Amino acid sequence: MKSHQSLDPPSNFNKQTDLGFRSDPPEPSAVSMKSHQSLDPPSNFAGNNNLPVLRPDQQSRLKPAEPDCHSCDSQSPEVLNTFRSNLQRKFECLCEGISKQGNPTLLNKIYTELYITERESGEISNEHEMRQIETQSRRTETEDTPIKCKDIFKPLPAQDKPIRRVLTKGVAGIGKTVSVQKFILDWAEGKENQDVHLIFPLPFRELNLMKDQKLSLLELLLFFFPETKEMEISSGDYKVLFIFDGLDECRVSLDFRSRVRLCDVSESVSVDVMLTNLMAGHLLPSALIWITSRPAAADLIPSECVDRVTEVRGFTDKQKEKYFRKRISDESLNNRIISHLKSSRSLYNMCHIPVFCWISATVLERMLSKTKRKAKSEGEIPKTLTEMYTHFLIIQTNIKHQKDYEKNDEDLMLKLGKLAFEQLVKGNLIFYDEDLRECGIDVAEASVYSGLCTQIFREEFGLYQGKVYCFLHLTVQEHLAALHVLFSFLLYNEDVLIQSLPSKHSDEFSCDTISDVHQRAVDKALQSKNGHLDLFLRFLLGLSLESNQKLLQDLLTLTVNDSWSNEKTVEYIKI
Repeated sequence: MKSHQSLDPPSNFNKQTDLGFRSDPPEPSAVSMKSHQSLDPPSNFAGNNNLPVLRPDQQSRLKPAEPDCHSCDSQSPEVLNTFRSNLQRKFECLCEGISKQGNPTLLNKIYTELYITERESGEISNEHEMRQIETQSRRTETEDTPIKCKDIFKPLPAQDKPIRRVLTKGVAGIGKTVSVQKFILDWAEGKENQDVHLIFPLPFRELNLMKDQKLSLLELLLFFFPETKEMEISSGDYKVLFIFDGLDECRVSLDFRSRVRLCDVSESVSVDVMLTNLMAGHLLPSALIWITSRPAAADLIPSECVDRVTEVRGFTDKQKEKYFRKRISDESLNNRIISHLKSSRSLYNMCHIPVFCWISATVLERMLSKTKRKAKSEGEIPKTLTEMYTHFLIIQTNIKHQKDYEKNDEDLMLKLGKLAFEQLVKGNLIFYDEDLRECGIDVAEASVYSGLCTQIFREEFGLYQGKVYCFLHLTVQEHLAALHVLFSFLLYNEDVLIQSLPSKHSDEFSCDTISDVHQRAVDKALQSKNGHLDLFLRFLLGLSLESNQKLLQDLLTLTVNDSWSNEKTVEYIKI
């Protein structure tokens, strides 16, 4: 929400190479922060009511430039400098927590190096990402091979094979996108990887908007990067890097078993055919490819299409403390925050994720600050994940301590909760207009919601103005999803799990008690093959406690049920 090396010659955009297809890869699995600024208005692509329609000036971009005989060396340096400076402007700033809202900060000022390791391909985990974080926290750094992000295309000392295609894995919010941003910024500023002539960042969340289009690679690049019209890329003298960020957000069908082979950069094809041929090495076989993904979606790419697998592990313990020192200038307050986080293993483990460090700093700085007139007692300071996220939600919606509740406030939370839950069930972290409409939210409402809850739900225009929506982080979505299930029971005596997560025995269940809801949620979480409902279940059970229900009164006008007994739920879990 960073040096490349290759023994291959520069990419030739004219040459058509007939490379035989590799053996069929295994069946792909199905799965579901931080956008960048652009001065262009939202793009429209024709052909689908849900896709943009091209303006005349954009259509002109799709006409490939006439190639000539000039080489990269004789190319006007102003053209390349313009390309670099445009990328630098798009990637030089970062807004923590959300993108494009609030005051941006220079990335180089706040960037903290992440711990990245090289891993063998094929290590796909079916655990919930939080459990993966807990497992990683128990591994010593000596068990892995550390690698700096700027060196992901450099072979290690014992390796002699060139690295052309890299797959970088990491759980949601661990820093994959920021690593990409830092990599590009260092290149644009002339600091690293200067053997690469051009870097083309193409996030999947924006390629999704073109999934029904047919166009050539040249047309695609000209649309996203108008400067390439004057670069004579087809001369074949450019060493290029394509960065595909967010494979888990891909809604384009990537079929590596397809026999459709593409070797011509000027041939119009569907986006999925173009991407698979780029990754498989049939199209521009010497181009560098960098793909980032959450672990569960990483096996969409066949192992024979990857030369190196890296994993972003987030912050080490030393890097956690370094982050908080940068984030909070008050040394005494900083020490109290770190001490409190260390007192809870679950909270401290989650601090491997940079965005959780930001969430914790936001909540604890407010609650532990000596300048507050009414200091919080130690008993009120969040000690669990559920408490931390509930406090964060209250703070960010600006509802805490308000005596008069607007109807829109409750409507806002209920609709955002429904969106979070329904998209979590589908495995989606990013949403488009059609997804919002399915949850009863129109586009106008979405803009209002992103304004009211700027640190929770956001409307983004991305690098190239394709509008998408998302929550701050997967865990925020899981927390809101749990709130939706709980609120539906408390306010309407409904169990949304029956409708959204049908069970073959669902008609046997009544919704008389909260324990019925809990038991159904436990069953559904256990049925999930990749554990994607585990933390949702953890939040649901935590929110059902009386102490957390009292906190929820700051979000919705509900009555705390003191008579609830969680004994049935506890006994059911033990079975």
